[in-house]
Amino acid sequence: MTAPPKFKFEQAARARVDEAARAASAGKHAQAAGAGEPTDDGSIILVRGSTLKPEAIRWLWDGWLARGKLHILAGAPGQGKTTLALACAATVTCGGRWPDGSRCEPGNVLVWSGEDDPQDTLLPRLHAMGADVSRVFFIKARRDGDDVLPFDPARDLVALAGAAQRIGEVKLLVVDPVVSAVTGDSHKNAEVRRGLQAVVDLAAVLDAAAIGITHFAKQSAGRDPSDRVVGSVAFTAVARVVMVAAKAQDAIDGERRVLARAKSNIGPDDGGFEYALDQIELDGYPGVMASRVTWGKAVMGSARDLLREAEDTGDAEDDDGPGDAADWLRDLLGKGPVESREVKRSADEAGYAWRTVQRSMKRAGVQSRRDGYPAKTVWFLAASSRATDASRATVAPVAPTFETGATGATDGATDGFGSERDDFEVL
Repeated sequence: MTAPPKFKFEQAARARVDEAARAASAGKHAQAAGAGEPTDDGSIILVRGSTLKPEAIRWLWDGWLARGKLHILAGAPGQGKTTLALACAATVTCGGRWPDGSRCEPGNVLVWSGEDDPQDTLLPRLHAMGADVSRVFFIKARRDGDDVLPFDPARDLVALAGAAQRIGEVKLLVVDPVVSAVTGDSHKNAEVRRGLQAVVDLAAVLDAAAIGITHFAKQSAGRDPSDRVVGSVAFTAVARVVMVAAKAQDAIDGERRVLARAKSNIGPDDGGFEYALDQIELDGYPGVMASRVTWGKAVMGSARDLLREAEDTGDAEDDDGPGDAADWLRDLLGKGPVESREVKRSADEAGYAWRTVQRSMKRAGVQSRRDGYPAKTVWFLAASSRATDASRATVAPVAPTFETGATGATDGATDGFGSERDDFEVL
């Protein structure tokens, strides 16, 4: 079998510059020396701006995924980053709709994962999200003569470019984790830039959007999301768009997850979409479980603001209000459970910031649960808190009959022996 011609990034990366240079030099003899022709000084080609034409960004997903560009998707462990990337892949393969309702042009997808197995993890997730799996190509290995070697993104992207061009219509490339494309120290700016440049060149040559997945650094909560990506700042500097994923405990709507834009050099750099992760059993594949993404509503605000609520531990006390928010909460809920939206309205009238009230839940002995149909979140005093309040009164308290489970905004309650209860008694 004849070996495929070796693909050279150097030639492809300079193609546009060379084309512009040739176009500019076509009329140089008609101009006076130095009047407007490109200057060829040895191996350096200078192109006059007037010889180029402005081009629009070619979006795969308007404002989020740009063709020919590198994107970073970051977040803490457990946020479903790989599943989010596969949700994008599923949309591309079937020409589906993005979370904003816009239609995607169908195409092929390349996926390399150094952490998850294609058959028992990645492929089931794609099936669960309706992907056309015939358009998905998992990067498995590299052939070297008679030897088959593990694929190494830091070494084999040139060979991958040739294979991708033979497939054709590649619109999306997923590299998980993106740090695997760096051969040197991932904390050194120059080495990271050198490693990522091959991914950038590959995306440009294929005219495909590239998504590199990575993690947040430890103990980085509260910082600008773009600065929290583990390793060198070059990871976010080289990427044209940085997306971040986080899970929030919303006292009104319960648990929610948010995908937000933390940085964009080529479009809007704020806003995001809520999403949920759930597990389903694949039709036709008994016992095969897979996670999938269900998109929710659009959200406004900066990534830093959207992530701040998600990572608030609720342990800090806050004096933002006319008095102690924990005492105010106990008084408000002393007569029984109150719907969370009514709690928020009362807090606004009393002059308390909503985040101050949320932080005070634990100190006040307040918990929340989803109840009714349609489900609504209600806040209530835990039995231990009621007993504490009652001990200060002159009237003997009614003995508590249950204790709730985990503190904070959680669902469910326990009977004091650890078993869950679906009801609670108003004392």
